[in-house]
Amino acid sequence: MNREVCIFQDFLTDAHKAQITRAAQDAGFVPHFFTSSQFDEAKACLQHCEVLYAQSPDLLRTAPATLKWYCASSAGVDVYCKNDGIFANPDCMLSNSNSYGVTIAEHVVMVTLMLLRRLPEFAEPLRQHQWPLPRTIRSIRDSEVTILGAGDIGSNVAARMRGMGASRIVGISRSGKARADVYDEMHPIADLDAVLPKTTILVMALPGTAETAGILSRERIALLPSDAIVINVGRGTAIDQPALVEALNSGAIAGAALDVMVPEPLPQDDPLWDAKNLVLTPHTSGNLTLGHTCDSNVDMFCEDLANYAAGRPLRHLVDRSRGY
Repeated sequence: MNREVCIFQDFLTDAHKAQITRAAQDAGFVPHFFTSSQFDEAKACLQHCEVLYAQSPDLLRTAPATLKWYCASSAGVDVYCKNDGIFANPDCMLSNSNSYGVTIAEHVVMVTLMLLRRLPEFAEPLRQHQWPLPRTIRSIRDSEVTILGAGDIGSNVAARMRGMGASRIVGISRSGKARADVYDEMHPIADLDAVLPKTTILVMALPGTAETAGILSRERIALLPSDAIVINVGRGTAIDQPALVEALNSGAIAGAALDVMVPEPLPQDDPLWDAKNLVLTPHTSGNLTLGHTCDSNVDMFCEDLANYAAGRPLRHLVDRSRGY
């Protein structure tokens, strides 16, 4: 009897499909490929597959109890961890993809420089065909950077900030430990209040969990120095958005860049649209839009498919009770 895997992805090139086919055959599996326009066909196929590689809660909900492993092509998996009922098999393994570090880190560098070099302040007069005068700007060099969430994305950000001359890079994680040796200091989340007053660039790259919801509260925003900027590429639920808007409009902090917010899409009348010195992007820092990200995503799936077939632990296994 054949062992089968259902692949439900839109980003795959012919080369990706050939790579997955070879990996599947080497592992003793038959692969079946579908795109988002073939939902019904994928649903029918999934009924006799033990592995699903996708990014579709809707398709996962149709999976039978015989599904043993769901590989999400996203980094964030909170949608799969909030409700165990999404899995017909409560013991189904969940893995994610840590392939987004490069693209999200480059986004962080981009918006950091936009804020430090005051691009939002130049943008409006330029739109009105006015020629603004130069203004005092700042650099990543000699800045004190705090990265809240020291996983793959945070560590990729830290490496780039290091390369651009940041004077001190502090990582904050649940355990107080880091996966990579790219930080000058590591602290547990319990130390956050002591770290924030010494932070000029705060980068948030947290998963969406009960513990991270509202972690940057009104009280913690007030701990940041007036020249601080806040960048969030994790989950919008991590920030008290009304308090952030107030801090930006009053000049209590120097600026912010949000790629994630609550809700998404942002309503047309939301105060975030008009906040001062705020760079908004529509959840585009990651996604499967960069070739390197797509290639790495497929590599990670193929690696774990070999691990799964051999009975080895999945390298990218998610602890559903923690949400990451």
